[in-house]
Amino acid sequence: MLIKSEDMQLISTITDLKEIPSGALNIRIDGKAVIRSSSPHIHVGPNDDGNGLKVEIDPGTKNETVHVPVIVTQAGFKDKVYNTFIVGEDADITIIAGCGIHNDSHADSGHDGIHTIIVKKGAHMKYVEKHYGEGTGLGKRILNPTTDITIEDGASAEMEMVQIKGVDDTIRETVAHIGQGGNLKIIERLMTHDVQRASSQIEVFLDGKGSNAQVLSRSVARDSSFQLFKANLVGREESMGHVECDAIIMDQARIQSIPQLAAEDAEAILTHEAAIGKIAGEQLVKLMSLGLTEQEAVDTILEGFLK
Repeated sequence: MLIKSEDMQLISTITDLKEIPSGALNIRIDGKAVIRSSSPHIHVGPNDDGNGLKVEIDPGTKNETVHVPVIVTQAGFKDKVYNTFIVGEDADITIIAGCGIHNDSHADSGHDGIHTIIVKKGAHMKYVEKHYGEGTGLGKRILNPTTDITIEDGASAEMEMVQIKGVDDTIRETVAHIGQGGNLKIIERLMTHDVQRASSQIEVFLDGKGSNAQVLSRSVARDSSFQLFKANLVGREESMGHVECDAIIMDQARIQSIPQLAAEDAEAILTHEAAIGKIAGEQLVKLMSLGLTEQEAVDTILEGFLK
Protein backbone atom coordinates (compact mmCIF):
# COMPACT_ATOMS: atom_id res chain seq x y z
CA MET A 1 0.00 0.00 0.00
CA LEU A 2 1.23 3.48 -0.85
CA ILE A 3 1.39 5.67 2.26
CA LYS A 4 0.67 9.37 1.81
CA SER A 5 3.64 11.70 2.26
CA GLU A 6 2.05 13.49 5.22
CA ASP A 7 1.43 10.15 6.93
CA MET A 8 5.03 9.09 6.29
CA GLN A 9 6.24 12.35 7.82
CA LEU A 10 4.21 11.61 10.96
CA ILE A 11 5.59 8.06 11.09
CA SER A 12 9.11 9.43 10.68
CA THR A 13 8.64 11.75 13.66
CA ILE A 14 7.88 8.87 16.02
CA THR A 15 10.24 6.25 14.55
CA ASP A 16 13.01 8.17 12.68
CA LEU A 17 12.20 6.08 9.59
CA LYS A 18 12.61 7.88 6.27
CA GLU A 19 11.09 5.07 4.23
CA ILE A 20 9.23 1.81 4.76
CA PRO A 21 11.77 -0.76 6.00
CA SER A 22 11.99 -4.40 5.05
CA GLY A 23 11.61 -7.14 7.65
CA ALA A 24 9.18 -7.39 10.54
CA LEU A 25 6.72 -4.52 10.43
CA ASN A 26 3.20 -3.39 11.31
CA ILE A 27 1.93 0.10 10.46
CA ARG A 28 -1.49 0.97 11.84
CA ILE A 29 -3.36 4.01 10.49
CA ASP A 30 -6.77 5.02 11.85
CA GLY A 31 -7.45 1.62 13.36
CA LYS A 32 -6.31 -0.55 10.45
CA ALA A 33 -3.08 -2.42 9.75
CA VAL A 34 -2.17 -0.95 6.36
CA ILE A 35 1.19 -2.73 6.11
CA ARG A 36 2.13 -5.95 7.90
CA SER A 37 5.05 -8.27 7.29
CA SER A 38 7.14 -10.85 9.14
CA SER A 39 10.78 -11.85 8.93
CA PRO A 40 12.18 -15.40 9.12
CA HIS A 41 12.58 -15.08 12.91
CA ILE A 42 9.94 -12.49 13.88
CA HIS A 43 6.29 -13.37 13.32
CA VAL A 44 3.80 -10.49 13.10
CA GLY A 45 0.07 -11.16 12.97
CA PRO A 46 -3.30 -10.53 14.61
CA ASN A 47 -3.76 -11.50 18.24
CA ASP A 48 -6.06 -14.33 19.28
CA ASP A 49 -9.04 -12.02 19.88
CA GLY A 50 -8.64 -10.11 16.63
CA ASN A 51 -8.49 -6.76 18.42
CA GLY A 52 -4.80 -6.11 18.04
CA LEU A 53 -1.37 -7.39 17.22
CA LYS A 54 0.76 -10.35 18.24
CA VAL A 55 4.53 -10.31 17.71
CA GLU A 56 6.53 -13.45 18.46
CA ILE A 57 10.33 -13.47 18.33
CA ASP A 58 11.99 -16.85 17.91
CA PRO A 59 14.44 -18.03 20.60
CA GLY A 60 18.02 -17.02 19.86
CA THR A 61 17.11 -14.25 17.41
CA LYS A 62 19.85 -11.60 17.40
CA ASN A 63 20.25 -8.04 16.14
CA GLU A 64 16.81 -7.68 14.55
CA THR A 65 14.27 -4.86 14.80
CA VAL A 66 10.50 -4.85 14.51
CA HIS A 67 8.65 -1.58 13.81
CA VAL A 68 5.05 -1.21 15.04
CA PRO A 69 4.08 2.49 14.76
CA VAL A 70 0.52 3.79 15.03
CA ILE A 71 -0.84 7.05 13.66
CA VAL A 72 -4.27 8.66 13.91
CA THR A 73 -5.25 11.20 11.24
CA GLN A 74 -9.03 10.88 11.02
CA ALA A 75 -10.96 13.69 12.72
CA GLY A 76 -12.47 12.66 16.02
CA PHE A 77 -11.21 9.07 15.75
CA LYS A 78 -10.72 7.07 18.97
CA ASP A 79 -8.45 4.07 18.49
CA LYS A 80 -7.94 1.19 20.92
CA VAL A 81 -5.64 -1.77 20.35
CA TYR A 82 -4.34 -4.73 22.36
CA ASN A 83 -0.80 -5.83 21.48
CA THR A 84 1.23 -8.80 22.71
CA PHE A 85 4.99 -9.14 22.33
CA ILE A 86 6.77 -12.39 23.20
CA VAL A 87 10.58 -12.30 23.10
CA GLY A 88 11.93 -15.86 22.89
CA GLU A 89 14.67 -17.23 25.15
CA ASP A 90 18.18 -15.85 24.56
CA ALA A 91 16.96 -13.46 21.87
CA ASP A 92 18.33 -9.90 21.59
CA ILE A 93 16.00 -7.59 19.68
CA THR A 94 14.67 -4.04 19.39
CA ILE A 95 11.01 -3.00 19.19
CA ILE A 96 10.25 0.47 17.81
CA ALA A 97 6.71 1.50 18.68
CA GLY A 98 5.10 4.91 19.18
CA CYS A 99 2.01 6.86 18.20
CA GLY A 100 1.46 10.12 16.36
CA ILE A 101 -1.82 12.02 16.11
CA HIS A 102 -2.67 14.68 13.54
CA ASN A 103 -5.88 16.49 14.44
CA ASP A 104 -7.15 19.58 12.61
CA SER A 105 -10.73 19.22 13.86
CA HIS A 106 -12.75 20.41 16.87
CA ALA A 107 -13.39 16.83 17.97
CA ASP A 108 -10.96 14.93 20.21
CA SER A 109 -8.76 12.23 18.65
CA GLY A 110 -7.04 9.54 20.65
CA HIS A 111 -5.24 6.23 20.86
CA ASP A 112 -5.23 3.72 23.72
CA GLY A 113 -2.52 1.09 23.40
CA ILE A 114 -2.69 -1.85 25.80
CA HIS A 115 0.57 -3.82 25.63
CA THR A 116 1.54 -7.15 27.14
CA ILE A 117 5.27 -7.90 26.90
CA ILE A 118 6.96 -11.14 27.93
CA VAL A 119 10.75 -11.31 27.84
CA LYS A 120 11.71 -14.97 28.17
CA LYS A 121 14.68 -16.42 30.08
CA GLY A 122 18.07 -15.03 29.07
CA ALA A 123 16.61 -12.68 26.45
CA HIS A 124 17.22 -8.94 26.05
CA MET A 125 14.79 -6.42 24.61
CA LYS A 126 15.10 -2.72 23.87
CA TYR A 127 11.72 -1.05 23.53
CA VAL A 128 11.34 2.52 22.23
CA GLU A 129 7.98 4.29 22.33
CA LYS A 130 7.61 7.90 21.19
CA HIS A 131 4.42 9.97 21.35
CA TYR A 132 3.68 13.10 19.36
CA GLY A 133 0.70 15.30 18.53
CA GLU A 134 0.14 17.98 15.93
CA GLY A 135 -2.62 19.86 14.13
CA THR A 136 -4.44 23.19 14.07
CA GLY A 137 -7.81 22.10 15.43
CA LEU A 138 -9.13 22.74 18.94
CA GLY A 139 -9.82 19.03 19.42
CA LYS A 140 -7.53 17.29 21.88
CA ARG A 141 -4.82 14.77 21.02
CA ILE A 142 -5.09 12.04 23.68
CA LEU A 143 -2.69 9.12 24.22
CA ASN A 144 -3.14 6.51 26.96
CA PRO A 145 -0.55 3.69 26.87
CA THR A 146 -0.85 0.76 29.29
CA THR A 147 2.04 -1.70 29.53
CA ASP A 148 2.29 -4.96 31.46
CA ILE A 149 5.79 -6.43 31.19
CA THR A 150 7.21 -9.66 32.58
CA ILE A 151 10.98 -10.13 32.77
CA GLU A 152 11.73 -13.82 33.28
CA ASP A 153 14.78 -15.26 35.08
CA GLY A 154 18.05 -13.89 33.73
CA ALA A 155 16.31 -11.68 31.16
CA SER A 156 16.70 -7.92 30.73
CA ALA A 157 14.88 -5.04 29.11
CA GLU A 158 15.41 -1.34 28.48
CA MET A 159 12.32 0.75 27.84
CA GLU A 160 12.59 4.28 26.50
CA MET A 161 9.32 6.22 26.75
CA VAL A 162 9.34 9.67 25.16
CA GLN A 163 6.63 12.31 24.78
CA ILE A 164 7.95 14.74 22.20
CA LYS A 165 5.25 17.44 22.21
CA GLY A 166 1.67 18.19 21.21
CA VAL A 167 -0.09 15.60 23.41
CA ASP A 168 -2.91 17.29 25.31
CA ASP A 169 -3.79 14.52 27.74
CA THR A 170 -1.95 11.32 28.58
CA ILE A 171 -2.23 8.66 31.26
CA ARG A 172 0.71 6.25 31.19
CA GLU A 173 0.41 3.09 33.26
CA THR A 174 3.26 0.57 33.48
CA VAL A 175 3.39 -2.57 35.62
CA ALA A 176 6.49 -4.79 35.63
CA HIS A 177 7.35 -8.12 37.24
CA ILE A 178 11.02 -9.13 37.33
CA GLY A 179 12.23 -12.68 37.94
CA GLN A 180 15.42 -14.06 39.43
CA GLY A 181 18.49 -12.23 38.14
CA GLY A 182 16.34 -10.16 35.81
CA ASN A 183 16.96 -6.51 35.02
CA LEU A 184 14.71 -3.67 33.88
CA LYS A 185 15.61 -0.07 33.07
CA ILE A 186 12.85 2.42 32.30
CA ILE A 187 13.83 5.81 30.90
CA GLU A 188 11.03 8.35 30.60
CA ARG A 189 11.32 11.79 29.00
CA LEU A 190 8.46 14.17 28.39
CA MET A 191 7.56 17.80 27.89
CA THR A 192 4.20 19.45 28.48
CA HIS A 193 3.09 22.95 27.50
CA ASP A 194 -0.03 25.11 27.26
CA VAL A 195 -2.71 23.42 29.44
CA GLN A 196 -1.62 19.85 28.77
CA ARG A 197 -1.88 17.17 31.45
CA ALA A 198 0.38 14.14 31.81
CA SER A 199 0.15 11.35 34.36
CA SER A 200 2.77 8.62 34.56
CA GLN A 201 2.29 5.73 36.97
CA ILE A 202 4.94 3.00 37.16
CA GLU A 203 4.83 -0.02 39.46
CA VAL A 204 7.73 -2.50 39.52
CA PHE A 205 7.69 -5.77 41.44
CA LEU A 206 11.13 -7.24 42.16
CA ASP A 207 9.89 -10.82 42.49
CA GLY A 208 13.10 -12.82 42.07
CA LYS A 209 16.34 -13.06 44.00
CA GLY A 210 18.99 -10.81 42.46
CA SER A 211 16.49 -8.82 40.41
CA ASN A 212 17.26 -5.20 39.59
CA ALA A 213 15.27 -2.18 38.39
CA GLN A 214 15.97 1.45 37.54
CA VAL A 215 13.29 4.03 36.81
CA LEU A 216 14.69 7.30 35.47
CA SER A 217 12.39 10.22 34.63
CA ARG A 218 13.24 13.61 33.18
CA SER A 219 10.51 16.10 32.38
CA VAL A 220 9.83 19.74 31.56
CA ALA A 221 6.54 21.48 32.39
CA ARG A 222 5.85 24.82 30.70
CA ASP A 223 3.01 27.37 30.55
CA SER A 224 0.01 26.14 32.61
CA SER A 225 0.54 22.42 32.13
CA PHE A 226 0.39 19.76 34.85
CA GLN A 227 2.43 16.61 35.43
CA LEU A 228 2.02 13.76 37.89
CA PHE A 229 4.78 11.17 38.29
CA LYS A 230 4.28 8.15 40.56
CA ALA A 231 6.75 5.27 40.76
CA ASN A 232 6.47 2.39 43.20
CA LEU A 233 9.20 -0.22 43.70
CA VAL A 234 8.24 -3.37 45.59
CA GLY A 235 11.14 -5.57 46.71
CA ARG A 236 9.80 -9.04 47.39
CA GLU A 237 13.19 -10.79 47.44
CA GLU A 238 16.85 -9.93 47.78
CA SER A 239 16.97 -7.24 45.10
CA MET A 240 17.99 -3.70 44.17
CA GLY A 241 15.85 -0.88 42.83
CA HIS A 242 16.27 2.85 42.24
CA VAL A 243 13.87 5.63 41.22
CA GLU A 244 15.18 8.99 40.01
CA CYS A 245 12.99 11.91 38.96
CA ASP A 246 14.38 15.25 37.73
CA ALA A 247 12.02 17.96 36.51
CA ILE A 248 12.25 21.54 35.29
CA ILE A 249 9.23 23.73 36.03
CA MET A 250 8.50 26.97 34.17
CA ASP A 251 5.84 29.68 33.97
CA GLN A 252 2.64 28.68 35.84
CA ALA A 253 3.08 24.93 35.47
CA ARG A 254 2.58 22.39 38.26
CA ILE A 255 4.44 19.12 38.95
CA GLN A 256 3.84 16.39 41.50
CA SER A 257 6.48 13.68 42.00
CA ILE A 258 5.61 10.74 44.27
CA PRO A 259 8.29 8.02 44.52
CA GLN A 260 7.30 5.04 46.69
CA LEU A 261 9.37 2.18 48.08
CA ALA A 262 8.05 -1.02 49.64
CA ALA A 263 10.53 -3.58 50.99
CA GLU A 264 8.97 -6.97 51.70
CA ASP A 265 12.33 -8.66 52.27
CA ALA A 266 15.17 -7.63 54.58
CA GLU A 267 17.65 -8.00 51.69
CA ALA A 268 15.82 -5.61 49.37
CA ILE A 269 17.78 -2.39 48.75
CA LEU A 270 15.56 0.37 47.41
CA THR A 271 16.44 4.05 46.89
CA HIS A 272 14.92 7.14 45.33
CA GLU A 273 15.86 10.70 44.35
CA ALA A 274 13.55 13.49 43.26
CA ALA A 275 14.27 17.08 42.27
CA ILE A 276 12.06 19.82 40.82
CA GLY A 277 13.48 23.24 39.99
CA LYS A 278 13.76 26.04 37.49
CA ILE A 279 16.48 26.74 34.96
CA ALA A 280 19.56 28.12 36.70
CA GLY A 281 20.19 31.76 35.89
CA GLU A 282 23.93 31.23 35.46
CA GLN A 283 23.24 28.71 32.68
CA LEU A 284 21.23 31.31 30.77
CA VAL A 285 23.87 34.00 31.28
CA LYS A 286 26.65 31.72 30.08
CA LEU A 287 24.85 30.73 26.89
CA MET A 288 23.70 34.28 26.15
CA SER A 289 27.30 35.45 26.56
CA LEU A 290 28.12 33.12 23.66
CA GLY A 291 25.70 34.98 21.40
CA LEU A 292 22.42 33.12 21.92
CA THR A 293 19.18 34.97 22.53
CA GLU A 294 17.36 34.21 25.79
CA GLN A 295 14.87 31.95 23.98
CA GLU A 296 17.65 30.13 22.13
CA ALA A 297 19.46 29.64 25.43
CA VAL A 298 16.32 28.23 27.08
CA ASP A 299 15.70 25.86 24.16
CA THR A 300 19.32 24.64 24.25
CA ILE A 301 19.16 23.94 27.98
CA LEU A 302 15.86 22.05 27.70
CA GLU A 303 17.04 20.03 24.72
CA GLY A 304 20.17 18.95 26.59
CA PHE A 305 18.19 18.16 29.75
CA LEU A 306 15.75 15.86 27.93
CA LYS A 307 18.42 13.91 26.02
